[in-house]
Amino acid sequence: MNTQQELVLLPSHGAWNLHGSAAARFSQANDYLGYLSDRNYSPATTRAYGYDLLAFCRWLHEQNLTIEAVDTNTLINYLKFCKQSSVPGRPGPNVMTLDGQRADGYAPATVNRRMAAVSGLFTFLAMRDPCLPNPMPKGQESRWVSSAQRSGLLGHLATPAARSPLRVREPRRLPRSLESDEVIALFQGLRTYRDRAMAGLMLYCGLRAGEVLALRIRDVDIGGRWLLVLGKGSKERRVPLDVDVAGVIQTYLLAERPESDEQRLFLVAKGANRGLPLTAAGLRTIFRYHREISGVPDGHPHALRHTFGSALAASGVDLSIMRELLGHAHVNTTARYIHLVPAHVKSEYDAAINRQKQSH
Repeated sequence: MNTQQELVLLPSHGAWNLHGSAAARFSQANDYLGYLSDRNYSPATTRAYGYDLLAFCRWLHEQNLTIEAVDTNTLINYLKFCKQSSVPGRPGPNVMTLDGQRADGYAPATVNRRMAAVSGLFTFLAMRDPCLPNPMPKGQESRWVSSAQRSGLLGHLATPAARSPLRVREPRRLPRSLESDEVIALFQGLRTYRDRAMAGLMLYCGLRAGEVLALRIRDVDIGGRWLLVLGKGSKERRVPLDVDVAGVIQTYLLAERPESDEQRLFLVAKGANRGLPLTAAGLRTIFRYHREISGVPDGHPHALRHTFGSALAASGVDLSIMRELLGHAHVNTTARYIHLVPAHVKSEYDAAINRQKQSH
């Protein structure tokens, strides 16, 4: 049984759907993906859910199961399968290397994302037919919180929504920001105004890579030094534009940007696609090249955004302002950057110790 040929994920009429000889057995997954599109989920999000459901449906097909036959025990077995599965070309997480270290397989975040997609599928099916049992076990009920705690200045006090116990514990790692010498080395290798502008928007304005690519010419107010940014969930926010980055963008528009009717700011500069909007794959290729020539292996687009966030925290910028600039939906996400400033932690520690010594 070649499951990979019998089930594939392909774009269809602006949405993502399962196709292949076995797709009819899992039509509920396509119904769910269509529901996500109807709710205006971005194509990238729908695609990510699609690949997670593709992995689930392929596993069900190999087990000779249908979605209707799934129960809680089936999901427990699928979680075990995900945890033991290996990345192509690498051993699974339960395989030990010769030096006694555990080998790397799928990351816990990947496993949890797959389980979240499966949970969404069954929540959708139960919503469509309340008589259907939901095999995904519910997490512990959270206490009641007021609407003021769910958002605004008290948002960090809100209890997170209950999550299913079918999850893998994830290590909590702090975002990695770049050192000043790494930033200098990376920027010295940027030869075009386009690449300098994109990197500058991430480093000095805190934009995500997708937000940079989504910028239109009319979203950039060079004179007023403002950006209109379309963030996650199609949420717009206004972000101040650094004066030096504004100058680079202006030079790019006047001297380097190809002639095109496209409204997107950043376009492909060479090749058959010259004049078309730069894609996410193209942006990754650009940064992969610059990481190699600059000798900065951690010079990813998101590392530049993390560097911006940690710089705000180091400067003592108010948490609510940081959240607005970074476009975070939850203040807890913004609060992580406070822990990225060991110099502030040390200074506060020294001040507290000095006060304690003076009191004796």
